[in-house]
Amino acid sequence: MHITIGQALQAARLCLLPSETAASEARRLLSHVLGRPPAALLAYPETRLTEAQHQQLQALVARRAAGEPLDYLLGYSHFYDLTLKVTPDVLIPRPETELLVEQAIHYAQLLPAPIIADIGTGSGAIAVTAAAHLPQACVYAVDISAAALQIAAHNAQQAGVEVTFWQGSLAEPLIEHGVRVDLLLANLPYIASAEVPTLPVSRYEPTLALDGGEDGLTLIRELLRQAPQICRPGALLLLEIGSGQGRAALEAAAHLPLRKAAVLTDYAGHERILRLQLM
Repeated sequence: MHITIGQALQAARLCLLPSETAASEARRLLSHVLGRPPAALLAYPETRLTEAQHQQLQALVARRAAGEPLDYLLGYSHFYDLTLKVTPDVLIPRPETELLVEQAIHYAQLLPAPIIADIGTGSGAIAVTAAAHLPQACVYAVDISAAALQIAAHNAQQAGVEVTFWQGSLAEPLIEHGVRVDLLLANLPYIASAEVPTLPVSRYEPTLALDGGEDGLTLIRELLRQAPQICRPGALLLLEIGSGQGRAALEAAAHLPLRKAAVLTDYAGHERILRLQLM
């Protein structure tokens, strides 16, 4: 006798405990297997799964219980107001990064035709969201990973927005093409190299998107050195940083002709964004 939706959800939830989100994750995984919205599962708990569906659910639950990120298992992630494709080739977008996007949109809305660049675009979360909310903008996105750029391009197409994607190291493609921007955005790796292997996130998410060098700020410093070559006068820079890196990040920007410099905190009160306004 095949297991019902209600029985499957209960078994999955028990496997995922003690996670506080066990019930919702069980619903999302079964919803993914059945191709139905989670609400439909609760409405028809007596519906029976096929053996193949049950086996698929059990495999996904086992992987989730072992620590594999839910978004990788589902193949998508929610960010800002978009649903983005994600794979292990890209970092899963974090809610903290939405603050950077909010700041970028608020600033760029005041400009008639802003030129925006997102460095280290990964899944394209920042670039695609910016393009979706700023139709008057010209958006460029750069990543060193060809696999990541494929995901980002897919997400741009799905969102119905135009973003120019270039493969390369940091701002080098922009320098080569002579692009000058009004808004420079980046969520670069900012975890210290020695710390990366100690973090659970390193088991599944790409090291390339996590390792920020000896103190976590190697790539951020390099991008700040490149900034004068790609930024227009008065340009705004919004760079995501780690908690506790604010002072060092400000020092790394000391060589720039700055009108304003600040470190913004996220909703949890942690240092999160280096905000620089050029002269």
